[in-house]
Amino acid sequence: MAEDVSLIMTTLVTLVPVLSTLGAMTYWLGRKFAGMDLKFREIDRRFEAFERHVGSRILRMAEAFRSYQEFFVEYLAAQGMLKDGEASMLKNEALRLMRLASTNPLTREEWERIKRYLEKDELTLEEALELRELARKATDEYGDRPEAWKLHIYASIMVGRAIRRLREEGRG
Repeated sequence: MAEDVSLIMTTLVTLVPVLSTLGAMTYWLGRKFAGMDLKFREIDRRFEAFERHVGSRILRMAEAFRSYQEFFVEYLAAQGMLKDGEASMLKNEALRLMRLASTNPLTREEWERIKRYLEKDELTLEEALELRELARKATDEYGDRPEAWKLHIYASIMVGRAIRRLREEGRG
């Protein structure tokens, strides 16, 4: 029996420091992982803020470009500096955008109005302005597609031409 007690004591004397060390290491590793988790969360938060900042800047730049394009093209069209053939070429390119009609946020009715306006040779100022608004929606969704920008240029030409027509008629 004394041997059994001695064996148990020897085992305990050996196991207690090992178990204590394992417990301390587990606690230490747990705190390290918790610290790393906090740091990763902070990094994630910083990236999200960076993405929001950069995304909003890109959207503002795209809006500035679109606004510049509208003004410039409408001015050229209103001054009669653009030939009808140039608008026709852009209209054909813009029609390619119609292929995207089934996969975007523009409604079926909006796509039909775009198509109807593209089929007409002349638009009233109200129609041209509506086409330009629809083209803006297209550039918002498909700004990576050249056809969207060509639709926008065409719509801006049509606005300029409508303004020129009104001016020539003495109503503008």
